[in-house]
Amino acid sequence: MKHSLFVLATLSVSIPATTYAAEPRGRDLGIPFDFGLPGPLNAITDVAGVEVGHVTLVGGESLRTGVTAVLPRGRGDAGLRPCFAGYYALNGNGEMTGTAWLDEAGVLEGPVMVTNTNAVGVVRDAVIDYAARRWPTSAGWPEGIWSLPVVAETWDGHLNDIYGGHVRPSHAVAAIEAARGGAVPEGAVGGGTGMVCFEFKGGIGTASRVLAPADGGYTLGVLVQANFGLRHQLRIAGLPVGLELREDLVYSKESGSIIIVAATDAPLLPHQLRRIARRAALGLARTGSVAGNGSGDLFVAFSTANPRAGEGSATVPLEMLPNDRMGPLFEAAVGAVEEAIVNALVAGRDMTGHQGRRVAGLPQDEVKEILDRHRMRLGSRAAPR
Repeated sequence: MKHSLFVLATLSVSIPATTYAAEPRGRDLGIPFDFGLPGPLNAITDVAGVEVGHVTLVGGESLRTGVTAVLPRGRGDAGLRPCFAGYYALNGNGEMTGTAWLDEAGVLEGPVMVTNTNAVGVVRDAVIDYAARRWPTSAGWPEGIWSLPVVAETWDGHLNDIYGGHVRPSHAVAAIEAARGGAVPEGAVGGGTGMVCFEFKGGIGTASRVLAPADGGYTLGVLVQANFGLRHQLRIAGLPVGLELREDLVYSKESGSIIIVAATDAPLLPHQLRRIARRAALGLARTGSVAGNGSGDLFVAFSTANPRAGEGSATVPLEMLPNDRMGPLFEAAVGAVEEAIVNALVAGRDMTGHQGRRVAGLPQDEVKEILDRHRMRLGSRAAPR
């Protein structure tokens, strides 16, 4: 079937957090979240220099997909400098390219791209071509950089015509070019356009934590592409809300994945960033996930500190946070991941897609009623003091 195609290029424009009210978020519903306070945007872009871009593809009855780009050091000259990074696979029924070299070298070179399962190859090749044309090395040898880009996926075939080949190289390039700091649109945008989470509409979510000055004052932010879980597993604020929200079920068995990208300005080395990536699994678990057999749960963490991390011509001076001081960052990672997933759910709206399939958005009023009944919702009469 041919589609009447239109493309929504959603930019993460730089606007003050106080003016960003496009969609309610978890905190707007009075959902309590643990482990510290968020940054001003409560987003991965609270880590200075990190930029996010989305290209959202929606057309006809069956096209519901897109591409999201996370640029660790932005698109400017600083973006050419690699970051220390670490990778962790909780369950491997998914794909994140470039991780063999990331594990070996401990550095992330270039953006992290997130899209649908069948578009990984297209996006990977587009990043290589973009790097050769736009990001040559100082030696003028473009083939020497970003030939192993990091491109991750989750499967959107329930709502999207995933075998239609709709993601093109130009869409990956547009997502990179759209990347900005500031507030990050959530829900059915970019790579998250057609995703399903706990059998509700899922997609992109983000959150952050800022450590206390005594703990270094560092910022840690995450971005998730949430496309996992069965309804009965869903926990919000520790409550098994999925056991009560039984309408509009989608799956008989788990068929999805989650990609988690964590960023921090704390001076961490690759082995420490792997520790951060592993803690993302604990934030995921707090929402009810059991990392089912059909779920690809793949996480990457990077640090924007140590700007000379990728230099190879001389001995490089580095800073490192002692392992004994990583506890607050572990808490930040767990809390931010949990909140980002909930934010993706709260931003979800009813969507009908491929073959007329419909996925409902999270019923916000029902969630608030459940929280009120258990005296858990902040700002309500029933909330604990």
